[in-house]
Amino acid sequence: MVKQDEVKLIGVWASPYVARAMIALNLKGVEYEYIADDLFNKSELLLKSNPVYKLVPVLIHGDKPICESRIIVEYIDQVWASSGPSILPADPYDRAIARFWASYVDDKFFPANRVLFWGKDEKSIAEAKEQFLAALLQLEEAFVNCSKGKSFFGGDTINLVDIAVGSFLSWLKAFEIITGTNFLDKKKTPLLVEWAECFRSVDAATEVLPEAEKLVEFWKFAQAG
Repeated sequence: MVKQDEVKLIGVWASPYVARAMIALNLKGVEYEYIADDLFNKSELLLKSNPVYKLVPVLIHGDKPICESRIIVEYIDQVWASSGPSILPADPYDRAIARFWASYVDDKFFPANRVLFWGKDEKSIAEAKEQFLAALLQLEEAFVNCSKGKSFFGGDTINLVDIAVGSFLSWLKAFEIITGTNFLDKKKTPLLVEWAECFRSVDAATEVLPEAEKLVEFWKFAQAG
């Protein structure tokens, strides 16, 4: 494992955004202390470390807090550049494309995820499902260009886009159970189905992604609250 100043990660086990930071740390072989927080009763450490948004994840490197999952992933890639595979491509154009698709995932997945988790209105839920499906079809096309015929968006190894999409895989499966909708379909998104299997098999991700059934229970708990 890589030696470094003390590293801590404040997170909630069910958060796909926390999963991103954990996957990046695992890829780079960085030792860190995981500090579990409570989505419904946020700690003083979280509120102090992220006073603007008051959200997880927060990476604390030494005494410096870094917030927002994509910023954290890029920070990890830069600080521990000599360890593990590069998360961001070296080529400026490829790096820009990776950032574009990672941003696309956040723009499309976050609002749909929020509606499917908290939504009560059937029309809103139906629209959120369609938004997820449309985004996945777009990512199916993007995968062809980004992967260049290899296993990941990053080619031979996972990159920023793989982490951005892959962090949602468990929730996609959970929402399939909750809504009865097949989001990753072998007929409509065959490349993403195959990619998802490859992503889940990467040790850095396997150790992090929660079981879909546990997320369904978490959803039921939140709905009952």
